[in-house]
Amino acid sequence: MEEFVKAQDLVKYYPVYKRGILLKKQTGAVHAVDGVSFSIAKGQTLGLVGESGCGKSTTAKVLLGLERPDAGHAFVDEKEVHETLDDTNDEKVRRFRRGMQMIFQNPYGSLDPRMTVYDIVSEPCVIHQHIPRSEWNEKVYELLRMVGLEEYHAERYPHEFSGGQRQRICIARALASDPKLIVADEPVSSLDVSIRAQILNLIMDLQKEKELTYLYISHDLSSVRQVSHHVAVMYLGKIFEYAKSEELFDKPLNPYTQALISAVPIPDPKTKRERIILAGDVPSPINPPSGCRFHPRCRYATEICKKQEPPLIDALAKDHFVACHHADKFV
Repeated sequence: MEEFVKAQDLVKYYPVYKRGILLKKQTGAVHAVDGVSFSIAKGQTLGLVGESGCGKSTTAKVLLGLERPDAGHAFVDEKEVHETLDDTNDEKVRRFRRGMQMIFQNPYGSLDPRMTVYDIVSEPCVIHQHIPRSEWNEKVYELLRMVGLEEYHAERYPHEFSGGQRQRICIARALASDPKLIVADEPVSSLDVSIRAQILNLIMDLQKEKELTYLYISHDLSSVRQVSHHVAVMYLGKIFEYAKSEELFDKPLNPYTQALISAVPIPDPKTKRERIILAGDVPSPINPPSGCRFHPRCRYATEICKKQEPPLIDALAKDHFVACHHADKFV
């Protein structure tokens, strides 16, 4: 498969300061993203999962060029993201930006309440000028129909819509610049269960129709399994496991992944699954544990886990990567 998106050893730290009487002094750093690598084939979806605060959204921001990495590189369509955005040619930068869009978690907060739906969806056309002004009306109406809304909705304001309809508007806005990469950051977490299914089906249908590439961020593993071709599991700024979706859910090799999957409800009440309860809380990203970052909560931890960080290796020799000293127990 053609590699469309590539993250290579991305690192992003946020400094922590302590204020003195006259000056402020850096006392540490939040290790938000700490050596993350993955790739996404063109027209496919990578699901990025993990607990809140593990660095999923920061990874997405670095990939889109909204945050500058402290180390590493991000590539989209064979172009280094931050080098391209630093180009002095404004048209080149605008054209590159147009190919990457984001669907935000909260449809109530990501839409300007003072703008009509027409203004919201047409705004990318105003900024990028990638189609003639005479075609804006038809473009907006086409996008609204595409996401399951009607043309007359264009004259309404965001407060007149339900949560699911607002997220459809957000999707229409993301599609307005004709992107090839879309980052969906928890796009259904604030919606009712019945509406979630509709939005997920819409996202999958649009991918097939427009050959879109998705980075799908969520802690809802059920939706991740439904939409993703590959899944990467993050914990405290690092990738702990990476594999094809079905392979990862059927045979998780990292104890952290096993604990996450054990919490997913099974629709059959007769089927029982051992629930793995993790001990303690997530350690501070300002001072992550030595060795394997998961070892304070892992029931399989040994001395080597406390001292040596496990590399991300292909444990099964078939593109199933895992960072665990004891992965051979689960192969």
